[in-house]
Amino acid sequence: MVEEKFTFIDLFAGIGGFHIAMHESGGKCVFASEIDKFARITYEENFKKISPEIFTNGNFNKDITDPELNYNSIPQFDVLCGGFPCQPFSQAGLKKGFNDTRGTLFFNIQEIIRAKVKANKKNNTVKVPKIILLENVKGFKNHDKGNTFKTIQKILNDLGYEVQTAVLNSKHFGVPQNRERIFIVAWHKKQIKVESFHFPFGIDEKDNVIFKREDRDKKAKETKLGSILLKNSQLKKLELKAEKSYTISEKLWAGHQRRKLEHARKGNGFGYSSFNSKSKYTSTISARYYKDGSEILIEQKGIKDRADRPRKLHPIEAARLQGYPIDDWYKIPVSDNQAYKQFGNSVSVPVVVTLAKEIQKQLL
Repeated sequence: MVEEKFTFIDLFAGIGGFHIAMHESGGKCVFASEIDKFARITYEENFKKISPEIFTNGNFNKDITDPELNYNSIPQFDVLCGGFPCQPFSQAGLKKGFNDTRGTLFFNIQEIIRAKVKANKKNNTVKVPKIILLENVKGFKNHDKGNTFKTIQKILNDLGYEVQTAVLNSKHFGVPQNRERIFIVAWHKKQIKVESFHFPFGIDEKDNVIFKREDRDKKAKETKLGSILLKNSQLKKLELKAEKSYTISEKLWAGHQRRKLEHARKGNGFGYSSFNSKSKYTSTISARYYKDGSEILIEQKGIKDRADRPRKLHPIEAARLQGYPIDDWYKIPVSDNQAYKQFGNSVSVPVVVTLAKEIQKQLL
């Protein structure tokens, strides 16, 4: 049993990558929100034992933008976390000036924090959230010539928070996937008297944290795709049980090869990407992986009883590729297509686990 040291809320919760990380660092979830009905099924299936209260007391919210939701009714919490979707902020900026995020999902984050700050002014027993941890795509900081990030930074500064960011790559945290994401860490300056947050840029072979960006490539734990792939005998059993094959069809394979040639003639590198067990890492798995698997195809050359065409990842492998404890306790209660979408949209668990532990050590 993990000792509870702080409370957190899990916004845009997806399938719980942040929940796993915060729980491992001693966090107790008091509120979560996720709009996608299939992601909600996966979330409840996996966290009803870890955080049963949020499912029994109405704190597993369907829609954080619901005007009926009173943000003051959200239980007090220390940490707000979430991988918020980045809709175009430029439209909001053009209409309302760059100090306004109405019409975007960040607006709901800021209003939840603002509600707690206002309540604290009236009653100092109400906690002001100590930490905000957000995740987004790598290019988020440069979106709309940097205006999007400046808007968010100014809003958080005005609410009393210091803000720092870093781009972290899953491949430096023991995950065989080249996945770069920006993480935003903000702390309430009145409550937490630190000058800066030292981001973890990776972990080494002994799971020690690498704090120097320049050290991550030479010191990070080695990865190999073979570590997450199913054995051929395991895959065969799963295919027989599901009555389906993960090997792509002749038609799809021909299409992939044709498009790759067309792109090559145009002088660009677009097209399918294939990997094998010896590959150090894959490209980034995305929410569209279920469509044709083009970003990560697994080679199958010379395997008995298998066509030489490549195959897609099995959902179990997709879970492993994102660092989910699928071989321990985590379950996939949805269809393959939904599972691919969910893991493609998720954070890589070992990255946020390392980040959460450093937040707990340095800021809480």
